[in-house]
Amino acid sequence: DDAEANDDADAGDAAEGAEGEAKKKKKKKRSKKKKPTGTGSKEPLSRLLGGFTDSYVRYGQTEPPTIPVSKLFKADAFPVGEIQDYEGGNAKRVTDAEKRSADRMQEGLWNKVRHASEVHRQVRRYAQSFIKPGLSLTEMCEKIEQKNRDLVEESGLQAGIGFPTGCSINHIAAHFTPNTGDTTIIQQGDVMSVDFGTQIEGRIIDCAWTVAFDPKYDKLLEAVKEATNTGIKTAGIDVRLCDVGEAVEEVMESYEVELDGKTYPVKCVRNLNGHSMGPYQIHAGKSVPIVKGGDATRMEEGEFYAIETFGSTGRGHVVEDLECSHYMKNFHAPHVPLRMPRAKKLLSHINKTFGTLAFCRRWLERPDGGSAAVHGSNGAAQEKYLGALKNLCDVGIVQPY
Repeated sequence: DDAEANDDADAGDAAEGAEGEAKKKKKKKRSKKKKPTGTGSKEPLSRLLGGFTDSYVRYGQTEPPTIPVSKLFKADAFPVGEIQDYEGGNAKRVTDAEKRSADRMQEGLWNKVRHASEVHRQVRRYAQSFIKPGLSLTEMCEKIEQKNRDLVEESGLQAGIGFPTGCSINHIAAHFTPNTGDTTIIQQGDVMSVDFGTQIEGRIIDCAWTVAFDPKYDKLLEAVKEATNTGIKTAGIDVRLCDVGEAVEEVMESYEVELDGKTYPVKCVRNLNGHSMGPYQIHAGKSVPIVKGGDATRMEEGEFYAIETFGSTGRGHVVEDLECSHYMKNFHAPHVPLRMPRAKKLLSHINKTFGTLAFCRRWLERPDGGSAAVHGSNGAAQEKYLGALKNLCDVGIVQPY
């Protein structure tokens, strides 16, 4: 509307009478942009994802998405995702009026989570429209992270990215993001997990999907997807963590994958887990196994969990290797006197920019130091910081992972 009003004023100054009116009409026609309609039409570039990558146009979003999600919905009306009904002894929670009333009292919290979830959903769909062979991991991560910042309206610790974009590729199972100088290019035969987070007021949305382009990996993708859905269905109040793991393992390990004439059983990576999450705390203390046995602790009302599954055609066990890229200030960091001035400076930067949220080296080296909302667009890049970062890790204030 504003654009049309300005065009009218310009046309009015330029001409009078019938000729002027004709010019105004032409300008009005030019200024009206065709809005996208329907539920989307573009299919993902990698396999077995389903749906359309531009499905967000049904909410009035542009393609590619540029409008912050908060501008697309009323403040208390963000989209509700898939609801899993309770089963067995917990089924009463669906029918008991008192239980439903208690749930409604949490609507303010659920709405924040749904806001962050919709941001994640739209960024995720956008990413699925451009991830393809020939793209560098660094460019992929930077595009995802910038779109995340734009759609969530990044504002320091109030709202922003939940953790660095993970792009664990082929033999790398988790917690990999490219450091500066990484030149890895996505290949046609790669299998890659893409994992990123969004947070609003510390409530973190942690979600991942698998990217593959070769149909020979379809059974591996199916195994992990079905195992994850089973874990989500099994989870709930009073459910034992070990029971979730047993259900996940049963589904995951029922699959086989044929690769180049040889059949491989799909195995759960037994020393990787899902986890509970708290405000500004991606790992809040409880681990959800993906194999049977282990912790019999029960899930409790009010807790948040990331149900994560990892399927492999290898040994089903990971070891730490390669250069570290992910870091996070310890949620219960001890007070340790720091003698190194650079360590003090870096810790101050981490506290202001990330708090106890995870970060990566690429973010420290950005001109805005990881947050334009906190530091402005320039002048906050951390230099010669690796020794200081190691010092913070050695004394237990920062955790590499």
